[in-house]
Amino acid sequence: MNMTNKTDKTEKIQESPGKRNGEVNIVAFLCNWCSYAGADAAGTARLRQPENIRIIRVPCSGRVNPLFIIKAFNLGADGVLVSGCHPNDCHYGEGNLYARRRFEFLKKFLPFMGIDSNRFSYQWISASEGQKWQNVVINFVKRIENREGK
Repeated sequence: MNMTNKTDKTEKIQESPGKRNGEVNIVAFLCNWCSYAGADAAGTARLRQPENIRIIRVPCSGRVNPLFIIKAFNLGADGVLVSGCHPNDCHYGEGNLYARRRFEFLKKFLPFMGIDSNRFSYQWISASEGQKWQNVVINFVKRIENREGK
């Protein structure tokens, strides 16, 4: 059985295409039911979006452990975006309410770890809001690029 070394995985993430082109790397955790569908709707409508976003599809924003976000930063992400259903519209009832509480705490905790809290954002985007998804990702990428001095 061939096992991959952890350092090999880290190097692959840090050497993603965005980094080679001098662009920032953004990791986005998207709720399957709303935000992922909203991003898909934006793509179907051929709305222009930044290409340096790596989307990770999750069942619910409430399932995004803050440690996933910290690990993304440790592996070289310049910014992390989490998006889920609007409050009171969660497919699982109240997963996004738990997420919001965790993310607010995380935003206050990030500076103690040496990570600028502006590098992290969470947004509520429904399946029918492709245009909103486009605006959110464009503005987030610009914010991270301005922070990086690009």
